[in-house]
Amino acid sequence: MDKREIVTRFADAGFLVNHQVVNYISECGGTGVIEGIIASLPEGVTVVTPKEVPAMIPLRTDKLNVGVSRTPEILFGRAGSSVPLPDPESSYTMFRDRYDSLAVMMRGRVSPIPIEALVRTGNRFTDQQIGLVGMVSSISASAKGHRIVEVEDSTGCIKVLFNRNREGFAEAEAIIPDEVIGVKGQLARDSMGKTQMVFSDTLFRPDIPLTNVPSPSKEQGKAVFISDIHVGSNTFLPDAWEKFSEWMQTRKDIGYLLIAGDVVDGIGIYPDQDKELDIKTIYEQYDHVGDLMAALPEWLKIVISPGNHDAVRGAEPQPALPEEFRGNFPSNVTFVENPALVNIQSVNVLMYHGRSIDDLIKFIPGASYTKPGEIMEAMLKRRHLGPIYGQRTPLLSTDKDSLVIRDVPDIIHTGHVHISDVISYRGVLGINAGTWQSQTSFQKQMNISPTPGEAVVVDLATLTYEKLCFL
Repeated sequence: MDKREIVTRFADAGFLVNHQVVNYISECGGTGVIEGIIASLPEGVTVVTPKEVPAMIPLRTDKLNVGVSRTPEILFGRAGSSVPLPDPESSYTMFRDRYDSLAVMMRGRVSPIPIEALVRTGNRFTDQQIGLVGMVSSISASAKGHRIVEVEDSTGCIKVLFNRNREGFAEAEAIIPDEVIGVKGQLARDSMGKTQMVFSDTLFRPDIPLTNVPSPSKEQGKAVFISDIHVGSNTFLPDAWEKFSEWMQTRKDIGYLLIAGDVVDGIGIYPDQDKELDIKTIYEQYDHVGDLMAALPEWLKIVISPGNHDAVRGAEPQPALPEEFRGNFPSNVTFVENPALVNIQSVNVLMYHGRSIDDLIKFIPGASYTKPGEIMEAMLKRRHLGPIYGQRTPLLSTDKDSLVIRDVPDIIHTGHVHISDVISYRGVLGINAGTWQSQTSFQKQMNISPTPGEAVVVDLATLTYEKLCFL
């Protein structure tokens, strides 16, 4: 529903309306919501704010006083949990799980009709306002610059036109292949009664609910977030790491260190990589990382997930680092898969290295390596870490799509792009912690300037953060 129309409807009834309420009604997509809100307003209200809308009262309140575990709990992404399907052709199972999981998140706002029913000739939906949910199969532009998107569900496919002159067209321009979207609009047919397309009025994404609120720990504690150490590279920054390690020894208030992949530079990751390595074998690289972890405070709980430079398969979800490379690591290190959901002191942290950022930057207008926070927001809106199939991010065929963001995390932690950024989106803290490697030859070619030697410290009791640089 058009936001200006929402404001006008409230004004006609004698009320001003808060922008958060406008956004909520726009997502709900129905005029009946406005009438219901107005009818339930207490006497004397002149400005409609979220507290006057019962459905906008936060879903999550303070945690129950049941005590907090100091040991990280792996909610998903435990070592050995991602098992490929025996037949790669059966990847349909994974995409069906993606569709079903994300469609449920939009069902209440969209009231979708199966596409098969919409394309049936001569039915009652002609020229009516309808809703649908589908996975994007193709994207094109009309001669007049409108966006035409073909979507499919388990029953059929249909084209949707997004008018470039309508409010919200910028979001339609950011539609990417294989994401799951919801649409409300008008079904149009030709003179022969055949369905032509749906003319969209409103675009929906699974998104983080507007009612989501941060859910901090009830006990004091802090965690440090880093990624992309790249031990073995001749651009690894040992002096900066030593400063970081010494500083950690002084911080007894910090109980956790989470590392989102690429702890080593790896072997044979890109052409002529051997010319840029100080440590030439993969075993020696991991042994050195183990030494660096052992030099950190023994009270620290360390969680490490892999990235595309680590000695695991490239297809996501990636398995945890194999046992053969762990021999030199201390016992306070926990190895998880990529992605993984880790609970620390009842705060849920979604760890994902972030290789799909390469693909999202390619398909989302205005996206840039210099703004990883915007890419994390794009992931949260789509409730998926890497929806695009067949590009730079290989996806493993599994029975469930492990990259769907099924539960809303408190923190999403990524890496890969070597540029530090922190955002907050609808109560979710997004962290990309940069790198411990100076500018590489590839980054020079791409004109990318990294932000090395940084760490992000989060207070788990407040979910506030500070960024520290150790250069």
